[in-house]
Amino acid sequence: MDFRASLGTIFASRDAKPPLRSEAIVTKADIVHAVYTRLGGFSKKESADLVDLVFETMKETLGRGEKIKISGFGNFVLRDKRQRQGRNPQTGEPITITERRVLNFKASQLLKQALNGAEDGSHAASDAVAAKDA
Repeated sequence: MDFRASLGTIFASRDAKPPLRSEAIVTKADIVHAVYTRLGGFSKKESADLVDLVFETMKETLGRGEKIKISGFGNFVLRDKRQRQGRNPQTGEPITITERRVLNFKASQLLKQALNGAEDGSHAASDAVAAKDA
């Protein structure tokens, strides 16, 4: 099943209540419900524990400064930003911005294709094959 169909399952499994915001938001509870309904062999509590374990493992891995690569989805990478000078936008007064770590996500080609429609990805793949054959 492709990524778009998986998202459709998550959204279809929502309660009948409309979201508070205009855009659709998938919550952790939605993911737990999708695991519960799609995998079948787990109780709701076990499904919640499984989702929590995945997120906790990701937090611990990133906390150690390691990258996370999920094939077909994307990469999570921590970057260290140095201390730098900035300005208060209201007063124009110079301030020091402290060093910090930021999390970057880079989507995989498969995820990009799923988000932009299958026809975009099929053209890229056929173009690559045509270029290889030439």
